[in-house]
Amino acid sequence: MSRVVNVHEAKTHFSKLLDLAHHGQEIILDKSGKPYARLMPLAPVAVERKPGRLRGTVSADFFEPLAEDEVRAWDGR
Repeated sequence: MSRVVNVHEAKTHFSKLLDLAHHGQEIILDKSGKPYARLMPLAPVAVERKPGRLRGTVSADFFEPLAEDEVRAWDGR
């Protein structure tokens, strides 16, 4: 749920609003009665990938050539 705050209040309570946004709340900044900007949390930082984490989950037949009719189906023919 969004919280609408006018610019004066946002300047006065910026630190508090920043904390609210950091914890997931969307803040809409209002200027002269109209929505003007949005304060929201950044997207989470991507987790570092670890090669080999899913080792052994793909069987050897996955790498075998496809049958000709399957190749045509993938190519849209």
